[in-house]
Amino acid sequence: MKKNCKLLAMLTALVLLLSLFTACGKEESTSDLAYVQDKGVLVVGITDFAPMDYQDADGSWIGFDADLATAFAESLGVKAEFVEINWGTKEMELENKGIDCIWNGMTLTDGVKAAMSTSDPYCKNAQVVVLNSAIAADYQTVDSLSALNFVVEGGSAGAEQLDALGISYLEAETQADALLEVASGSANACVIDLLMAGAMIGEGTSYPDLVYTVSLNYEEYGVGFRKGSDLTEKLNAFFAENGDLIATLAQTYDIQDNILSE
Repeated sequence: MKKNCKLLAMLTALVLLLSLFTACGKEESTSDLAYVQDKGVLVVGITDFAPMDYQDADGSWIGFDADLATAFAESLGVKAEFVEINWGTKEMELENKGIDCIWNGMTLTDGVKAAMSTSDPYCKNAQVVVLNSAIAADYQTVDSLSALNFVVEGGSAGAEQLDALGISYLEAETQADALLEVASGSANACVIDLLMAGAMIGEGTSYPDLVYTVSLNYEEYGVGFRKGSDLTEKLNAFFAENGDLIATLAQTYDIQDNILSE
């Protein structure tokens, strides 16, 4: 009788253990699409970056990327929720499910591609040096840049370009902060996205005395999801099926020359 009881107890424990393994397996195999649709929200990681993601007078997030992300979320039957993130820790935010994607004019660098699942590129860009127009004539070549005191968004494509050139810099939390540092005279120059420069510096903008000179590279934007995410394929299909929407939004935010067409 005791042996039978022990055997029964062992079998019960084995069944419970198998149940736990089965439950864990189900949890791990749950798709990102199902996860997002179950909670009803696509959490989009962004920074303040006109014309891609920025706030209107009511505090709502708008911009080419923001509007496109909203439309994509609607196609999944969920709402888009925008969360400002620290760009230097974007991979951690994504992996820990603080956000579901990074959709913020993100350059498809080798590091980005290795850290996450990325969409097809949808927009072309460059990293450009921004400084005060009063000194711009002296800094028209890459070789001249080492004499400048730079401030750059931490973890950004601009920071990678300066690293490659061996030029030191101070880190700012966002590209907008870097622009502010240059405008105030705290730094000589910054490196930001060409699309942002087109929207935020020069005559008729918030920074009329700032200009860009040297273009450091050519690059392409993509959207980042968690590794193995099935949302990547969904977004690529959305891009392919919504060319008219993309063209309309590009016209709205005056970036039509930067859109990559099929």
